[in-house]
Amino acid sequence: MQTEKNASVSRTSVDAASGNPAVAGKHRKPHLVDRENRATVGEINVPNPKMQCRDVSVFYDYGEKEAIRKVSLDIGQNEVIAMIGPSGCGKSTFIRCLNRMNDTIDGCVVKGRITLDEINIYDKSIDVVPLRAQVGMVFQKPNPFPKSIYDNIAYGPKIHGLVQNKSETDDLVESSLKRAGLWNEVKDRLDQPGTSLSGGQQQRLCIARTIAVDPEVILMDEPCSALDPIATAIIEDLIDELRQEYSIAIVTHSMQQASRVSQRTAFFHLGDLIEVGPTEQIFLNPLHQLTHDYITGRFG
Repeated sequence: MQTEKNASVSRTSVDAASGNPAVAGKHRKPHLVDRENRATVGEINVPNPKMQCRDVSVFYDYGEKEAIRKVSLDIGQNEVIAMIGPSGCGKSTFIRCLNRMNDTIDGCVVKGRITLDEINIYDKSIDVVPLRAQVGMVFQKPNPFPKSIYDNIAYGPKIHGLVQNKSETDDLVESSLKRAGLWNEVKDRLDQPGTSLSGGQQQRLCIARTIAVDPEVILMDEPCSALDPIATAIIEDLIDELRQEYSIAIVTHSMQQASRVSQRTAFFHLGDLIEVGPTEQIFLNPLHQLTHDYITGRFG
């Protein structure tokens, strides 16, 4: 639910630089925006958050280059939230914070607080290996392990101790492939390499591999950018089904895809979270002038 302040803003757009209502005919160019005066427009909170991010900033080159700046956002239970914005705006950097994938980048510094079920995932006591099982990631380019289709699914559950014997492993492999909508296509060739599948099938295999370790959140970084329209439609249908069990955050350059699969949308620009809100409102009645300009193709 919007705050009273945000509700009043909904009657007009917001100036891209100052956060004040924009004056018709006086739209500022995106590159002239004063970042120091920016504040996120819309409601960052949800009633039942799965993850909460507060004042998250990310720096590269050991603090020399700021990639995202003081982003605060909730990821809701059983929702799909889409991250949109022009290339280099920080949306992929942000979701990589959610399972500490940025830890693998030399010189990357993350500040702020991120919690999963109210537990600070950046606490020194947190083991990132089980964390990345709880918050799984599907990447832009399908990346099956150099193993059989069966072993791609079985590997994670085995190392995390989720299966005790061959029978349990067989059942988990089958159920994971079924949930990813891939079982009927591969059930007779489970011993073949995962890389032998088509691009769309490989991406669904990676999704099956992710859900096999029983995550709570699934992160998707442009999961359909390398796929054809038919494979993309299959993945989008799968995302809608998976939402019944998981919280999903997806980065996409396709605004059409964001409007189809998500319930909430967050718009990033130059490392700032500009606006967040219900997807329908973001696309039909954005509150911020920058959001409006991006949605309508004035830049991007």
